[in-house]
Amino acid sequence: MELLVLIKPVPDPDTRLRPNAAGTALDTDGVKWVLTGYDESAVEQALLLKESAPGSRVRAIAFGPAPRTEEILRSALALGCDTATWVEQPSGLVPDPMLSANALSWACQKTPFDLLVVGKQALDDEAGVVGPAVAERLGVADYGPVVDLRWDPAAGKFNLARAVEGGLERITASGPMVVCLQQAWNDPRTAKLQNVLKARRTTIDKVSWAEVQAGVGPAVPGTRLTSFRLPPPRTGAKMIAFKTPEEAAQQLVRLLREEAKTLP
Repeated sequence: MELLVLIKPVPDPDTRLRPNAAGTALDTDGVKWVLTGYDESAVEQALLLKESAPGSRVRAIAFGPAPRTEEILRSALALGCDTATWVEQPSGLVPDPMLSANALSWACQKTPFDLLVVGKQALDDEAGVVGPAVAERLGVADYGPVVDLRWDPAAGKFNLARAVEGGLERITASGPMVVCLQQAWNDPRTAKLQNVLKARRTTIDKVSWAEVQAGVGPAVPGTRLTSFRLPPPRTGAKMIAFKTPEEAAQQLVRLLREEAKTLP
């Protein structure tokens, strides 16, 4: 079984973010880049499927600038992915999700696959667009948000469950297909030291930006970031003194209307 997993470098949630001097983008100086949480689950899910179907191989693919993209690809290799592909993003280009999907789908066309797994959304833009857009461009079905995905060797099909309002929808499907994963059914594994050292020496395949443009045409983002600012600092909680729940509700409504100005 050939498995692809799409990943993306995002700022570490513990990193202190700040806008650049112009207020038009994130200042990346000193930012630590990591796998987004859903992508961690996607990698784990691909590795679990690999273990359940002997002979399977997992390729991690990422689109982004150097060096952060190569770093997270090596993180995926250290976790157990067999190969990795870096789709080059030139310096100065700020892609939107659709442009990223175009570049990634072009790279995926070069590798026949049975299943492509991707996190349902990235931690930075929360768009949730790349997975379905890649499936559309590859002409395969996509399912999401999937919370459970397993391989049935007897039937030669995938059994998956995805969240719907009020419960779970269970589906049996054949590849190739794209699965947008909400979470793996167990916690993502931690890379072993020997695998980390091995990943540093592994060759990462590269798809140049010129090759991407030749395949998908001139890359012009459909959206443009015009401003970037941090939310106002929190002022702390305000305690409400009350004797009954009804009194607490009345005071809360009054404060929301008169002070917070969030109610008419």
